[in-house]
Amino acid sequence: MVKASVRVNGREYRWPERPVVVVCVDGCEPDYISQAIEAGVAPFLGGLNGRGTCLTADCVVPSFTNPNNLSIVTGVPPSIHGICGNYFWDRDAGAEVMMNDVKYLRTGTILAAFASAGARVAVVTAKDKLRSLLGHKLDGICFSSEKSDTVSRATHGIDDVLTLVGMPVPSVYSAALSEFVFAAGEKLMARDRPDIMYLSTTDYVQHKAAPGTPSANDFYAMMDRYLSRLDAQGAAIVVTADHGMNAKTDAFGRPNIIYLQDLLDAWYGKGSARVILPITDPYVVHHGALGSFATAYLPPERVADATDRLAALPGVELVLSRADACAKFELPPDRVGDLVIVSERLTVLGSSVARHDLSGLDVPLRSHGGTSEQRVPLIANRPSKPLPQGRRWRNFDAFELALNYLQ
Repeated sequence: MVKASVRVNGREYRWPERPVVVVCVDGCEPDYISQAIEAGVAPFLGGLNGRGTCLTADCVVPSFTNPNNLSIVTGVPPSIHGICGNYFWDRDAGAEVMMNDVKYLRTGTILAAFASAGARVAVVTAKDKLRSLLGHKLDGICFSSEKSDTVSRATHGIDDVLTLVGMPVPSVYSAALSEFVFAAGEKLMARDRPDIMYLSTTDYVQHKAAPGTPSANDFYAMMDRYLSRLDAQGAAIVVTADHGMNAKTDAFGRPNIIYLQDLLDAWYGKGSARVILPITDPYVVHHGALGSFATAYLPPERVADATDRLAALPGVELVLSRADACAKFELPPDRVGDLVIVSERLTVLGSSVARHDLSGLDVPLRSHGGTSEQRVPLIANRPSKPLPQGRRWRNFDAFELALNYLQ
């Protein structure tokens, strides 16, 4: 017998009455959707006006992939689940490491909890870097587009994905990587009818194309078609994003970059400070490991002076102490540096000139990470029950909206 509800990380989630699909559209600034609707290429999303639910939510800052995907599937911020970036300084290991290992995850997920309670759960993510975290302790299907040719029933809960989907393995630097996610979701819904499905795309297109441009509209037209098909299969769908996206250039299209490590080395001597860029991941061609959020480790006697100097730099929006940053952005203090630096909308933060290869940038730089990329869509294909007045909606409320409020 199924449960009436499942409790996860202090929240109660009702058992789904119909299949629930939560979609995290990587880098989806709300304007991408409104521009696609205005252009007439997203008729399904446009048709939700009046029959669906449309909210604007805040994502987690740093507005990067790992912390936000994990917030969505746990229903809580990084201060609780522990994943506060794609990359961080592991004090215990004394090394800069990727935050992809499940040993860094401090809570269970909504996905695993429902699967343990008897629900059929499926997860498809574009990049394999997220798969182990999203699939932690999950008794169900979990695989990535990137590694869809190496799946096994023992590891991923499924085999022969390529035959099911009818697409070849896409390039990691392509819109097809995200289309594979949607195509797999549609096929899984038709074949298995999971109770809960989580689909997570990649922001390759959003890093290259502004809202309303032809390639951006092509992407959202593709997404719209798959959402329409999932809707036709009776699924309750919630679409949100891990973060927004903005141009990070001057009027000539040249990147606006503040190289923090070079500055701190010049001020205090080489090796006295360490800058960590949490945007860093294995896929840097389209953003050069440049984002709008950084953290720095410094000797205690340098913190106050560095705060003043960094805050005075053009393009810097915030410089916060560890305590203030963790309180403001709900981050785990043991995984954050002495200072947190957030840049303004048109500026990104780098470490040193020598550590960033920008040769792969074939269009003006677009990126994310700061508070300027915090606003994201939270859209559903069904009307909701009355919603709490004045509530600050977060992208990690997606499952609560889907399970507790949609009619």
